[in-house]
Amino acid sequence: MLVRDSAAGPEVFLQRRVRAMAFAAGMTVFPGGGVDPSDATADIAWAGPEPRWWGEQFGIEAGRAQALVCAAVRETFEECGVLLAGPTPDSVVCDTSGYAEARRRIEKRELSFPQFLADANLVLRADLLRPWDNWVTPTVEQRRYDTRFFVALLPTGQEADGATSEAAAARWSTPADALDRWKAEEDILMPPTWTQLTSLGRFDSTAAMLAATPAITPIQPTPVFADGRIIRLEFPNWEQYMADLPGGILGGRKPN
Repeated sequence: MLVRDSAAGPEVFLQRRVRAMAFAAGMTVFPGGGVDPSDATADIAWAGPEPRWWGEQFGIEAGRAQALVCAAVRETFEECGVLLAGPTPDSVVCDTSGYAEARRRIEKRELSFPQFLADANLVLRADLLRPWDNWVTPTVEQRRYDTRFFVALLPTGQEADGATSEAAAARWSTPADALDRWKAEEDILMPPTWTQLTSLGRFDSTAAMLAATPAITPIQPTPVFADGRIIRLEFPNWEQYMADLPGGILGGRKPN
């Protein structure tokens, strides 16, 4: 979740996924994606908390934690052109336009992200990320994901864009405005996205967001059935989600 301060308060960068996507088609989401095998490369130049620390935050082993952090930085670069890396452990690039071709090749899997960092003499800035949440897709979904959410501040001088094949539109929005658009049926928010926007909306600055230390416990929504169909998913604060959900219902699918 990429954030920045604005006159209206903290804003978060959102993308609407293209309708051809196999998962969450047409949904409004944060930049992100799956872990690539190369994300676990051990010799990445790294600044900030070590993989063991990240593993402790998410309750996983260090190798997997490193892959998740690297994937978060890579996907942020692929999907919105923001690069959380710099030439030294205490710096960050201020203009990513010179890496446009590398970004294209990384997205097409013609170039691994660790190799890009090495070729460009860049250090991955793990200290610019904060661990935030962990959601697991319900058992009724055909595609299952174990997703970690991170928060990162937009680096000075960099611009986020929607120049990715996976996004039909992109914009900055305050959490409150994003939730209002959902209530007005202008956007579709899945429970994890709604939950993160709700949590981010409690902060009055990005500094407060980055200083937060939320307790991270895996959340897997539980489907509730009636007459053989899903009538709701239960998760923390699901009652509020259902109360605000446009149309007032969720699902309508029969169990597998």
